[in-house]
Order: sequence, then C-alpha cells, then structure tokens
Amino acid sequence: MKKKKKSPHSLLAYRAEEALKRAVAKAIAEHQRQGIPIAIWRDGKVVRVPPDQITVRDVEANYLISNKKRK
Repeated sequence: MKKKKKSPHSLLAYRAEEALKRAVAKAIAEHQRQGIPIAIWRDGKVVRVPPDQITVRDVEANYLISNKKRK
C-alpha cells in the first residue's frame, strides 16, 4: 500500500490560515488602541464591542515544518 504524500497545497493552506489569524489579531489590536469598537456576529445578530471590552489574543503557529527532503 502506498503512503499518501502531503500536497504542497496543504502547507500553503496552513500558512494562509496563520497569516489570516495574525492579520485579524493585528486589526483587533489596532481598533483597541485607537478606541474604535469592533463589530462581531453573536447569537445571530451583529454586536458592537466597545474598545474597553476587546480582548486581543496572541496568535502562535502550531505547525511544524520538517526540513527533510521527500522522495
């Protein structure tokens, strides 16, 4: 039975998701810093969150990239 190779597209997807999470965290932090509320979707409605209630999460990558050459 052959092993499935991980496609390079899956690595690209991980990197894209990581970049998106960092961009969102940066935008939320900027809103908090400037005192601008953010709009979120909660319980089927749009809700404005005041800057003093905004929580900025630290986004870290949970993916490890191997340096091994694939055959």
